[in-house]
Amino acid sequence: MTVLDKIKEITEFLKNCGIDDAHKESEMIIIFCLDMDKTVLYRDNPVLSSEEIKKIDEIAGRRIKREPLQYILGYVEFYELKIKVGEGVLIPRPETELLVEEVVKAAESREQRAESAGWKMLDLCTGSGCLALALAKHFPDAKVYGTDISATAIRYAKENAELNGISNAVFMKGSLYEPLKQLISEMPLKFDVIVSNPPYIKSNDIPGLQPEISKWEPKNALDGGEDGLRYYREILAEAPKYLAMDGFVFLEAGEGQAEDVSGIARSNHFRRVSVIKDYAGIERIVIVTA
Repeated sequence: MTVLDKIKEITEFLKNCGIDDAHKESEMIIIFCLDMDKTVLYRDNPVLSSEEIKKIDEIAGRRIKREPLQYILGYVEFYELKIKVGEGVLIPRPETELLVEEVVKAAESREQRAESAGWKMLDLCTGSGCLALALAKHFPDAKVYGTDISATAIRYAKENAELNGISNAVFMKGSLYEPLKQLISEMPLKFDVIVSNPPYIKSNDIPGLQPEISKWEPKNALDGGEDGLRYYREILAEAPKYLAMDGFVFLEAGEGQAEDVSGIARSNHFRRVSVIKDYAGIERIVIVTA
């Protein structure tokens, strides 16, 4: 059997099992199994060995059980970084890259761009570390801190820093600002940027999500409480203690949540609040300025 025949076969297999974008996923599975560039794969259309077919079929078998493909492959691309993922850590989404883009814009909007060189940045609910590491790579002279309550997430974040050769990011286990308290007792620590993609799914909505999410991704990275807004309240209530003068808070919000998150910011005496839409037209990023 040739590669192109196998792509067609796996595409139909996944499609019949209710997998969205079955063709793209079949390509990704075969590219992963053969460790072959997509262009070469289509150009040469090699004949598969029995071992290669077995490996492809094993991965397709896992996928139809709705195990996320990112967990099976072990990584995801995020803002030109290779981010290692697996059970126990949230899978980075493409729309979260918009958070990085908005931080970059904010830095570039400063009258003197050199001001951002020594920035301190904080990523709350860091998960795999994708946000913190993307910022650390883009701002190599900045110091980036990431916190997460999950020991598994912190382990992945540290591994991803090493994988991507990033040395200006520090990851600490604990809930939100908690790990910073010892650091602050030792030296003043204010952040020019606080960024977060916190859990924002309503607790009762989680069972109805796609099985790839509800059955596989960690609940503590999804569950935002009864109304989905728990973490926004905690983040914004404490932010003034940790935010430098003229600092920014960048928050990713779920669909339909931006107005409520903006209201929470204003109730915590933040007067400058703006909302950015993602590429699908959904109000996705809430930007709060001290």
